[in-house]
Amino acid sequence: MNLPLPEGFRISAPVTQAFEAGRPLVALESTVLTHGLPYPQNLELARQMEAEVTAHGAQPATIAVLDGQVIIGATAEQLAWLVMAPGLHKISSRDLSAAISLRWSGGTTVAGTMVAACRAGIRVFATGGIGGVHREAPFDISADLPQLASTPMIVVCAGAKAILDLPATLEYLETAAVPVVGYRTDEFPAFYSRESGLPNSARADSPGEIAALAWSHWSLGLHGSVLVVNPPPPEAALPVEDVEGAIRQALLDAHQANITGQSVSPFLLERVNQLTGGASMQANLALLLNNARLAAEIARVL
Repeated sequence: MNLPLPEGFRISAPVTQAFEAGRPLVALESTVLTHGLPYPQNLELARQMEAEVTAHGAQPATIAVLDGQVIIGATAEQLAWLVMAPGLHKISSRDLSAAISLRWSGGTTVAGTMVAACRAGIRVFATGGIGGVHREAPFDISADLPQLASTPMIVVCAGAKAILDLPATLEYLETAAVPVVGYRTDEFPAFYSRESGLPNSARADSPGEIAALAWSHWSLGLHGSVLVVNPPPPEAALPVEDVEGAIRQALLDAHQANITGQSVSPFLLERVNQLTGGASMQANLALLLNNARLAAEIARVL
């Protein structure tokens, strides 16, 4: 645990006990619960992801902001409130100071979760897909990317969200010296799909190899993350061509509806889910649990 913690941070008793006992921890984000999925799927997912981490030998720490308090390890009661509360904020790294001082409540994004987890001393984080460079708007770059470049953490994901410009996102990560490590794959996964036609910068075939690579990265004085890309399970993955067709239509719909800013990604993800008849949501749920499992295994070795 990194002490002293900033004003406004609160660490739950189970997470504190895990730190004191030297048990492995895995951070989990909360915008997938507050802005990514409807109720009751979001609450069920929160419970399943924590259960998956626990079953594989690590302590889950879901991070969220409640009434200006950055919670490291939200309780079951807090999660039950969070998934149903109206008017919640989507809290990225830039928003944490405002959230604390103005007493916001909301879900933390990948970037926001990384800041909080790192400040608390957690080194492994599981999410679905990172943000990146947006299609047809190369100036629109998610805060996730610079945060990955500056935060020493192992981030387990299924690649970047498929609605993004994947080649441009990988170019940014290369420039920022963020290793993109495929777990048992040489190809960068496209979130819902196992393939993208784009290569990773490295491959690791075991959690131990990932942990060793991360320690080597940090021992060189490089302070950024190691991005571990874990393809979705084969039984849940979608064909690339089906997803691409849905994304193109969703982008057109977003443009016609004048959707901008932080509303773009939630709109596109929901529209893609509608266009795929719910298949994209099922793939999303499966890959999230898959990533939680791998993150717990990495945390145990680390």
